[in-house]
Amino acid sequence: MKAEIIAVGSELLTPDRLDTNSLFLTEQLNRLGIEVVRKLVVGDQRSQIRDAFREALGRVELVVSIGGLGPTEDDLTRETVAELLGRKLVRSDAILRGIQARFRRLGRQMPEVNTRQAMVPEGATVLENARGTAPGLWLETDGHILILLPGPPRELQRMFTEQVEPRLATRSSGVRLVKRELRVTGMTESDVEQHIAPIYTRYTEAHTTLLASPGEIQLHLRTWSADAAAAEKLLDEMVERIVLALGENIFTTAGETLEEVVARDLNRNHTTIAVAESCTGGLLAERLTSIPGSSSYFLGGVVCYSNDLKSAWVDVPGELIQAKGAVSTEVAVALAEGIRRRSGSTFGLGVTGVAGPGGGSAEKPVGTVHIALAEASGAKGHSLHFPGDRERIRWQASQAALDMVRRYFLYAQQGEGQKAKGKR
Repeated sequence: MKAEIIAVGSELLTPDRLDTNSLFLTEQLNRLGIEVVRKLVVGDQRSQIRDAFREALGRVELVVSIGGLGPTEDDLTRETVAELLGRKLVRSDAILRGIQARFRRLGRQMPEVNTRQAMVPEGATVLENARGTAPGLWLETDGHILILLPGPPRELQRMFTEQVEPRLATRSSGVRLVKRELRVTGMTESDVEQHIAPIYTRYTEAHTTLLASPGEIQLHLRTWSADAAAAEKLLDEMVERIVLALGENIFTTAGETLEEVVARDLNRNHTTIAVAESCTGGLLAERLTSIPGSSSYFLGGVVCYSNDLKSAWVDVPGELIQAKGAVSTEVAVALAEGIRRRSGSTFGLGVTGVAGPGGGSAEKPVGTVHIALAEASGAKGHSLHFPGDRERIRWQASQAALDMVRRYFLYAQQGEGQKAKGKR
């Protein structure tokens, strides 16, 4: 089954409101073996809504709409769909009593305008709304299904999970979407493409998408199949070949974030980490602590922007800053060693750089970043240069710092493997 999603609401055509409902619905529909082939956002105009539904019904079996079921004059989805299908709107006393009861529980009198939400197209199945006043609607016509859902995410998600999903599951054809998500760091999109295009172009049954973001390339592999075992085997084979082609630059084959991977490495090895940040301004600590249970591996961090606080908080020698400059590999190493010593952590991570837009020079242009990782046996640091604006540079710096930790564990594991081989 193929589907289209129509999000109704003029506010979604402004920069003030983002349509996140479509993301949720796409994920849930895909799980049911339903392919979303088109998404559309339309304003609160009857003609636009009518055209969107009419055209969608000419293309797909399932149309799911979001929004336009409220009590106000600009909530037009219900009326427009009824008109398009040639059906009368009939007031449901049961819905009206439910809305009135909801207002009474809140200690309020129901405004008369809410009566509009009790109007139902003839032949529609009502989808109860446990979290709001706007009921959803399930309609069928000439082999097509239309599902009208409310706009607030907390209402839509529960309604879909509890009432729509079970109904759609009975219509399943047995075809399912099987997918993989690999993530790569340390390479550009064109580099990744050059390495893996000869691989994925051989698999015509699967669809491969490359998505580039700062410091990361995502590879999405997808195939629709009624034979789940065969589809899993196909994608496993693709993943295996891509991993061989890209090597250590792949940090996950399960769609994880880099901080999730690093958190697992730290926990698995019973180690801890602390950070001393300058140009990233706390972003590194924020990412490391975004994982539930991060207190098991993250001891703390400092944001030492000024040179004085670099010395006072993590013991960076003033003469070193004067000799090498605050933006230098030597200072990054001193930050990493200082925070490790002060916190008592297994690892210390130091970051310093020029995030811009000002502050750069010919020798240290905007985007220059130095990162260092310290442990008991010593510290290593290196210099990088990132393009982009301030936000992009800060994110890439945090990504590179986390990747430095990941690669430490990767190389340590490879070293242990080589030792084990030698003993055999």
